[in-house]
Amino acid sequence: MKALVYEGVETLVFRDVPMVAARPGEHLIRIRASGICGSDMHAYLGHDARRPAPLILGHEAAGVIEDGPQKGRRVTINPLVTCGSCTACASGRENLCASRQIISMPPREGAFAQFVAMPDRNLVTVPDNVPLEKAALAEPLAVSWHAARLLLEALHPNTERHALVIGGGAIGLAAALALRAMGVKDVTIQEPNAARRAFLTDRCGQQAVAEFQGMVPLVVDAVGYAATRAAASACAAPGGVIAHVGLGEDIGGLDIRRMTLQEITFIGTYTYTAQDFRNTAQAIFDGRLGALDWPELRPLSEGAAAFHDLRSGAVAAPKIILSPWA
Repeated sequence: MKALVYEGVETLVFRDVPMVAARPGEHLIRIRASGICGSDMHAYLGHDARRPAPLILGHEAAGVIEDGPQKGRRVTINPLVTCGSCTACASGRENLCASRQIISMPPREGAFAQFVAMPDRNLVTVPDNVPLEKAALAEPLAVSWHAARLLLEALHPNTERHALVIGGGAIGLAAALALRAMGVKDVTIQEPNAARRAFLTDRCGQQAVAEFQGMVPLVVDAVGYAATRAAASACAAPGGVIAHVGLGEDIGGLDIRRMTLQEITFIGTYTYTAQDFRNTAQAIFDGRLGALDWPELRPLSEGAAAFHDLRSGAVAAPKIILSPWA
């Protein structure tokens, strides 16, 4: 099969690789759409020790079951494979499973390939009227759905619900969409890139600004750098909540003294639970997250160029989706 292989820092090669083999209880899936995530970009830049070269990246995917009694079933893929039996899994917090695996990290190759193998419990059926390119957004949208849910659960019920999302990439936009779907009407996205800011406003119908002034009770840091954490801790109102999603860099930025004196809650959020993923997929199918027509579609064979364009800031769209069969 063909795959886009990460072979070293800023080096991706579209080439032949051995055909993936399905384990017992897994389905072989013909990938139709696979999105580029910020974590893929971190690996591409050599910033993620969890993703050593050579490796097939990609974990935001949808496709069609290739063989067996369910052949032809259209599915979107929850890429987080968990044990299903530990305390975390039994309590519905599968994202905290100590033995969790995710495709695009060893030992599981990713979805920038023509085929991938996944357990049945990781698959959600996609209705015939929903394009698979849209269904592939379930994974990044679920990340933000999970963060938005935890954010709102932690907020005092008597607090007005106004939100700031820092970062206008796919996760930031998805956080804004999730918050709106959960009833938060006043959501602002802070995005320094002028082209992306215009795209968010004109194409996605979002309220986007270069710099936010003031304080709000709900803040999402969808970037995760010291500077954005500093902005989050400055913009969170007393008694407010910060949900930290981005993994840009490890340390720095938070104003711990202010957060302590003003009782600001900080929540680290990672991926999603299985129920969050299913709820997000259903919200996509029901149209509650909008048209979702903002990704840019490219062939997987041109994936190296797509990563280069993202690296150089030349892409206004919050998401590029690659198709292995284009």
